[in-house]
Amino acid sequence: MFLPKKRDALVEALAATPPAVQGRSPWADARLRFRRNKAALASLIILVLVTLACIVGPWVLPHSYDSADWDAMSLGPTLLNWHFFGTDEAGRDLLVRCLIGGRISLMVGILATLASVTLGIAWGATAGFLGGKVDAFMMRVVDMMYAIPYLLIAILMVTMLGRDFHLVVLTITVFSWMDMARVVRGQTLSLRSKEFVEAARAIGVPTWRIIFSHIVPNLLGIVVIYATVTVPGVILTESVLSFLGLGIQEPMTSWGVLIEDGTKAMEVSPWMLLFPGALLSITLYCFNYVGDGLRDALDPKDR
Repeated sequence: MFLPKKRDALVEALAATPPAVQGRSPWADARLRFRRNKAALASLIILVLVTLACIVGPWVLPHSYDSADWDAMSLGPTLLNWHFFGTDEAGRDLLVRCLIGGRISLMVGILATLASVTLGIAWGATAGFLGGKVDAFMMRVVDMMYAIPYLLIAILMVTMLGRDFHLVVLTITVFSWMDMARVVRGQTLSLRSKEFVEAARAIGVPTWRIIFSHIVPNLLGIVVIYATVTVPGVILTESVLSFLGLGIQEPMTSWGVLIEDGTKAMEVSPWMLLFPGALLSITLYCFNYVGDGLRDALDPKDR
């Protein structure tokens, strides 16, 4: 007698039940946390704008990075003839040279970081997973690399091989992968005893496949954070090498070359130091803020 009423009440209760909330993946949660970090998001937007300006700007502006305007040598910032950043002592447009220099500096930073991160992941994951004598030998190689004077080797490489874009990337890569290797090794030591690794071993999965299919994907969070922090360090290293005359060769330029030129003429033409120095500082500052935002978004202890 009361069954129909109870059934109707149950149907109404089920209809009134709110739908289940769909869960978010860890990467979706990390994206949401990053978007909530206003400083990191603003820094990412600035980096994108700077990168787009360096890529597109030289094609849009009427000047070439190596063409001289003999009627406008050492001209200050002006709207005359599109010299918004002024010109250098040879009459070359400083805005175009800053954009070309930014393109070179960013390319060096990204390419050298990708190469060093790849080498560091392979070295550190292999050493940490295999352990024992292999681990001890591989990490002693890292220690020996730390002991090599960086600038001395850079000077020798430039002296023997000449100044070249690819040589600069190679030189920075050779001396920038050790930190990544140590970080990855430490994380691998904590992952190799996990259940999913033991299960892969039990079913006979090859060692190399366990490393690159099971260990490395679980390190992507720390790798992304470290790569973001490494890029500004690499850009700064390239700037130092170029400032010392060991980097990019004229007429090609980079922010380090422009800063070196600006220091020579800072008393007469301060804008030659101000603009490339400001672009370099803003870029490094934004990269550091993006790295901090990624660390906060991807760090599981901070959730």
